[in-house]
Amino acid sequence: MKESPVLVTGGAGYIGSHVVRQLGEAGIPVVVLDNLSTGFRDAVIHGELVVGDTGDRKLVAALLGEHGIRTVLHFAAHTIVPESVEQPLKYYGNNTCSTRSLLECCAGAGVESFIFSSTAAVYGIPPDGVASEDTALAPINPYGTSKLMSEWMLRDLAAATSLRYVILRYFNVAGSDPGGRIGQSTAKATLLTKVACEAAVGKRKHVSIFGTDYPTADGTGVRDYIHVEDLASAHLEAMRYLRDGGASTLLNCGYGHGYSVRDVLDAVQRANGRPLEIREEPRRAGDPPTLVARSELIRATLGWRPQHDDLDFIVRTSLDWERKLAARE
Repeated sequence: MKESPVLVTGGAGYIGSHVVRQLGEAGIPVVVLDNLSTGFRDAVIHGELVVGDTGDRKLVAALLGEHGIRTVLHFAAHTIVPESVEQPLKYYGNNTCSTRSLLECCAGAGVESFIFSSTAAVYGIPPDGVASEDTALAPINPYGTSKLMSEWMLRDLAAATSLRYVILRYFNVAGSDPGGRIGQSTAKATLLTKVACEAAVGKRKHVSIFGTDYPTADGTGVRDYIHVEDLASAHLEAMRYLRDGGASTLLNCGYGHGYSVRDVLDAVQRANGRPLEIREEPRRAGDPPTLVARSELIRATLGWRPQHDDLDFIVRTSLDWERKLAARE
């Protein structure tokens, strides 16, 4: 019997495209739904791309029914924290309301498994800088709140139906496909690794350190950086877990240790073989000194074993991708 495809919303974006590529390599048929507002057509190198909005009930219902879809991986979202503060309704509209619409369609179509792309931003600023899955939820920006509201909708729908889910809370995603086929192409990105690599290839004049007086080893903020390939593999493991009858759960996606801003910039300078112009700026409001995942649960639940827990490897794949983009331009 022919296997029904999985639906991947936002599958032309940074993380979604890496998951789609891994699904295709595993022989799993895929339908990608993406409006290409921040995604890229050429990033979808497996499956069928349908250009459209996740909030379009008529389109989504037709896709679910036409393809007999039983598994949905939901990435489609706006993800820029400062923008969410400036335009909160944009984030509640796209991230929360469109997710509600998608879930309604999934319930109507009898979708069995749902994997949701969430974020460590739901934790806000944990007092000790370390977040486990039962750490108090206290988002400090509309982006984090929009994702948490979606988590709650998914939880409540699953309690009322036969739908089962895995919620994956991402920490700091970085790196690109080691094969150089796809990568992070987002315009005006704010993630440190990409910003620093853009500076390394001359697309930015400098890179800023926001805060050098934190209570950390070198005074700069510490984050849990996870390679996008390892994050993508967690989604495939989550899908297998649900297909094997696993109960609904939520899991942190991180390595369980952190690197400082200076650590990352040092790694970029090593990989690039020349210094960056680095400027020291005041702290940004809402930036925690440290944010690191407790990651024991994802390893125990999914049997997830990351392969790229190495800062130099993360940076090298990021820099290789930026050089490729620069050569294109």
